[in-house]
Amino acid sequence: MEAMKMSKRFFAFGILACIAIYVAYIKWHLDSKQVVGATEGVAESRGDKLNHQALTAELSVFYGIMFDAGSTGTRIHIFKFTQQPKETPKLTHETFKALKPGLSAYADDVEKSGQGIKELLEVAKEEIPMELWKFTPLVLKATAGLRLLPGEKAQKLLDKVKEIFQASPFFVRDNCVSIMNGTDEGISAWITINFLTGSLDDPQKRSVGMLDLGGGSTQITFLPRTEATLQASPAGHTTSFRMFNNTYKLYSYSYLGLGLMSARLAILGGVEGKPCKLRALLEYWL
Repeated sequence: MEAMKMSKRFFAFGILACIAIYVAYIKWHLDSKQVVGATEGVAESRGDKLNHQALTAELSVFYGIMFDAGSTGTRIHIFKFTQQPKETPKLTHETFKALKPGLSAYADDVEKSGQGIKELLEVAKEEIPMELWKFTPLVLKATAGLRLLPGEKAQKLLDKVKEIFQASPFFVRDNCVSIMNGTDEGISAWITINFLTGSLDDPQKRSVGMLDLGGGSTQITFLPRTEATLQASPAGHTTSFRMFNNTYKLYSYSYLGLGLMSARLAILGGVEGKPCKLRALLEYWL
């Protein structure tokens, strides 16, 4: 497994979670029958006069919208893909915008959380051709920021986002808004970097391991060279998934509370929502 250093900008943009979710939707686009079945009723209910099946079958350019709801901010990634027949889709363009603070900051004012989501959706409307809106999947995945909230507060925030998504012109499913668990976040990071380096397309190319340092948690994920490594791993530290006709067995573990911001608060003796008592230390760290 090769080591790889990523720029701070790459992590700051939250692309780890975002592109990985798009990968799940690649399957959705590759299977044209599933796409037609999922959206045909919507097209008919809106009186769409286009031949939906023909459009889907010939579609070589498509988009995906991913909201990354992290502990330090909410980001939208608008991905544009091109695909040749019988080939893996290729990412050709990304539009990115971020707003602060994160969704978790609105735990006690849920209505206010919707303002930023609506603002970011306007960016998507400007970037994506109108005729493709109803075929463009829209997803939000929240990470450690919401995992650290009490369940009821986190759910209210998710419900608000889902309400806004369902009122949008984009394609949404019942599970379009959710909180990623730590293992899935690690898998997402691993898929992202190995998709970008081409390791998923070339079995002869070594995969890249990932250490994802977020604001509220840290994930470590890699593909072991031998089965013995997996067998020697602690319970709950391994996982497997199937993608593109291949099964991947990974080591993946998330350390909740050991993200950059959470660890900093713990070191300084602070708590969420309260200023550090030691001003000298605060100035030193910030």
